[in-house]
Amino acid sequence: MQVFLSILLIALAATAPVVVYGTIMDRCSLAKEMYAMGVPKSDLPMWTCIAEHESHYNTDIVGPTNKDGTNDYGIFQINNRWWCKPSNGGKTANGCKINCNDLLGNLRNSINCALTVKKEQGWKAWATLKFCGGKLPSIDSCF
Repeated sequence: MQVFLSILLIALAATAPVVVYGTIMDRCSLAKEMYAMGVPKSDLPMWTCIAEHESHYNTDIVGPTNKDGTNDYGIFQINNRWWCKPSNGGKTANGCKINCNDLLGNLRNSINCALTVKKEQGWKAWATLKFCGGKLPSIDSCF
């Protein structure tokens, strides 16, 4: 009976959508989740590089306060001046129409907002882009 329950739980986990709450991911788990959300495979090396350098793949991180008094949230370090509403009610453009805290630990929200940022500003929106130039490692081994 115990073996049956273990197999059932593994099978259910394999078919259930992945929701990540407050965890540190790795390159392949992020690539797989983004691909499952429809992100083109050709963009995944850049996204994984950005996440590595912005947050070390930490989905629940708030960066230190920037010189302009803003903060960056989540795995892609989304800025609260332009893209999300800070809980302190500070002034924001809130381009992703989301509360900044909803980017913490919620990979789906972070990916959706990051895609919005990229659509509006391109890759240059991330200061860590300087680390992601040139030939990036393939993500093929992740699939």
